[in-house]
Amino acid sequence: MRRKQFLRGAAALMAGTAVLPGAWAQGGAWPNRPLKLIVNFPAGGSPDIVARAVAKPVSEALGQPVAVDNRAGAGGILGADAAAKSAPDGYTWLLSSGSALSIVPLLNNRMPFDPTRDLVPVAGGARLELFLVARADLPFTNFTEFLRHARANPGKLTYGTPGNGTSPHVAGEMMKSQAGIFTVHIPYRGSGQVLQDLLGGRLDYAFDPGVAFPHIKSGKLRLLAVGSLKRSPLYPDTPTLDELGLKGFDAGTTHGFWAPAGTPAPMIERMNAEINRALVMPDVATVIRGLGAEPHVLTPAAFGKVIADDRNRYAAIVKERRITQD
Repeated sequence: MRRKQFLRGAAALMAGTAVLPGAWAQGGAWPNRPLKLIVNFPAGGSPDIVARAVAKPVSEALGQPVAVDNRAGAGGILGADAAAKSAPDGYTWLLSSGSALSIVPLLNNRMPFDPTRDLVPVAGGARLELFLVARADLPFTNFTEFLRHARANPGKLTYGTPGNGTSPHVAGEMMKSQAGIFTVHIPYRGSGQVLQDLLGGRLDYAFDPGVAFPHIKSGKLRLLAVGSLKRSPLYPDTPTLDELGLKGFDAGTTHGFWAPAGTPAPMIERMNAEINRALVMPDVATVIRGLGAEPHVLTPAAFGKVIADDRNRYAAIVKERRITQD
């Protein structure tokens, strides 16, 4: 009897480890060395802020460093491509903006990877809303005056975004379409760079993912509206664009975590559990809410559905405005 129990246990152990690569397949523990978290936008932007807030408690829980690796460019494609082509061994992960994997694939027929095949969803991070902000020295103080000024000066106002095909870009085109205005789009490589040029007077307005709040408070920038269907708890007196006449305007996306396809399911489940645990920690939640966002605790499957739903919602405006990454 004891021998049969031993053989059954050994068979179960072999079945459980047969699909695991690297150290696990050799009887080692995971993780047994530092992990890398690729962020596909520069330091200082909202993806980077979310990544660094979550990386610290996850590192502590796993007992290994989690190093943030910023790889910006092409609206998030460069960093996501690097993650997709990494070894699926549980040591490389991706924190991506929602737009990079829900909007950008709609724009680019030459994607270097297939986001639905080469990456797998791991966990949500933060559901971000966008905030329409403008320089405080411009001759308007609210959205109605902004529209009047834009219509009287077609092509004179400029707006910056973290790149072609990002959610602030699509939001800008949505607003232009619904409001019937013409302004000039200036793409950058991240939200931090947009903010710098907005403060420096080289841009007029932007759809901000939350990095501009200190400058709204200081009076250097003016908050005109919230780009979602509900008001922000941070600015309860600021109306939404839906309230202001752009019916159904919703530019929200979810920053979240991904892994290279083929990463063992037990590793994904462990990372999902640790990320979700981190998201509800008061310190992490405070950082995320400081961006005007909300922690988004999701299973891998639920996170994948959120991205698919966002992709379907944005497809119409991408087609209408002929938005591309070029």
